[in-house]
Amino acid sequence: MDTKSQTAPLPAASPPHLFRPIVFRSVTARNRIMVSPMCQYSATDGMANDWHFQNLASRAVGGAGIVFVEMTNVEARGRITAGCMGLWNDAQRDALARIARFVKAQGAVAGIQLAHAGRKASVTRPWEGGKGLAPGQGGWPIIAPSAMPFGEGHPVPQEMDAATIADVVAKFAASTRRAREAGFDAIELHGAHGYLISSFLSPIANRRADRYGGSFENRIRFLLEVIEAVRSEWPDDKPLFVRISCTDRMEGGWDLEASVELAQVLKSGGKVDLIDCSSGGVDPRQKVNAFPGYQVPFSAAIRSRAGIATSFVGIMAAPEMAQQIIADGQADLIVMARAFLNDPYWPLHAAKALKAKIPWPSQYERGNIF
Repeated sequence: MDTKSQTAPLPAASPPHLFRPIVFRSVTARNRIMVSPMCQYSATDGMANDWHFQNLASRAVGGAGIVFVEMTNVEARGRITAGCMGLWNDAQRDALARIARFVKAQGAVAGIQLAHAGRKASVTRPWEGGKGLAPGQGGWPIIAPSAMPFGEGHPVPQEMDAATIADVVAKFAASTRRAREAGFDAIELHGAHGYLISSFLSPIANRRADRYGGSFENRIRFLLEVIEAVRSEWPDDKPLFVRISCTDRMEGGWDLEASVELAQVLKSGGKVDLIDCSSGGVDPRQKVNAFPGYQVPFSAAIRSRAGIATSFVGIMAAPEMAQQIIADGQADLIVMARAFLNDPYWPLHAAKALKAKIPWPSQYERGNIF
């Protein structure tokens, strides 16, 4: 298969597929395990702090191949909550640089997910109920492709005009520059879960009648402009991933066929290296039947039909299952979230289960006896 990723040269005794290196442009990941961007809702004014450092540092020490910083927003009004991360100023860049340095020093690839929450912004933290906040309640004005609230109790967004669209695209470029300056080696654009890019893609959230709405070609235009802007500030030898919701899980919404077509467009453009497959999030009325591996078919279909590298996220904890998915060619990376919240050292323990010989940190080697 012709993808922008490739398996790195292997030693004579090949390790299990899950622990084989993979190359994206000039960047090599030591294995196929990626720490999913996971919001911690613990920043102040968008700034990473000691909590974010320990959270990401421990996953790098734990053996992950790629460690992604959580959804990091390109402007303040793009935050989901007041505790969400940002990269709209240089102080935020400098705080993130410390994390990138440490992650890379442990042998992992340091990545960052850039995003804008769009109509899902201005809510309370999940443990506070995730309720919409009006400006008088500590919230802020929000924007979206169309003036449609995400759900009951959520604020009504302002429909973006051409000038606002251009401004947000420019902010993605500026955050990309700061990500480069901070020392990150991979960027993922968050185009899933009903956030801003996803809302442009979905006919459920995008009711525009201009060049950004209506047809498939129009609805993907914002994403393509963001990709162009990001690539203008991102080195050609560093990879760019895009996370998408492969289906809205709603009648009349974005679906797998549209996802395959989008992946084919991105593949032909040559600027995107991997499609990170998720689903849902555009409408609270969605119906999801989640189980281990439930998003693998999306990854497999896009990888096969679009000829681009893929990953998937969602309820994956069994090393044997992860190994088989990679071995069968259904994905190039396993992206894990809750499994890493449960066990920061999941890769080290998975290697033992699969009888893969991988080095432990020297400081922890005495614990490698169980």
